[in-house]
Amino acid sequence: MSSITKLGILVSGRGSNMEAILKNIEDGKLDAKVVIVLSDNSDAPALKKAKKYGVDARYIHPGEKKTVLIGTAEQEYIKTLKEKEVDYVLLAGFMRVIKKAFIQAFPMKILNIHPALLPSFPGLKAQSQALNYGVKFSGCTVHFVTEDVDAGPIIIQSCVPVYDDDTEEILSFRILKEEHRIYTEAIKLITEHPFRIEGRRVIFGERRQNG
Repeated sequence: MSSITKLGILVSGRGSNMEAILKNIEDGKLDAKVVIVLSDNSDAPALKKAKKYGVDARYIHPGEKKTVLIGTAEQEYIKTLKEKEVDYVLLAGFMRVIKKAFIQAFPMKILNIHPALLPSFPGLKAQSQALNYGVKFSGCTVHFVTEDVDAGPIIIQSCVPVYDDDTEEILSFRILKEEHRIYTEAIKLITEHPFRIEGRRVIFGERRQNG
């Protein structure tokens, strides 16, 4: 028998991507289990949402740095995820940069979703960046996390149109609908199909046979 894929999710806010993943698991669209949700924000709505799904959801103090997870706080996150024996760590609106020690603890096992078609518009306010640049298409990207922010090998992307009368809010909502779809698709790809990473490319092979 094959063991089910164990997922750990890191969140900071409302957790809409987390909730989409949990619902897809509940609906049988993804053969995996979320075993832990961690947040750097004690008031994150995502924690309450996760608990409604029966998931162990915890706040862990992120330390004194406002945008980076380092030091003893970083080690506490790593320790908790290791204790839960997670196969993959999913960043779902986690508003802190993951540094070297964390990445080395889970090499090519950390995924992130970004609201732009990387490598265009990395970093914060990607939707605003896209609008200001005047692009006709934007979208979202699921990628492996590396030490360079929003620069890891790309697993899957989805494209959406950008209209002349779009606001940041409208474009963000259009992209978010695709985020909810492709994060689950990315997890399915890496857990159900063999793959290899060549440089910046994620190359998939035949579907894995469970057994």
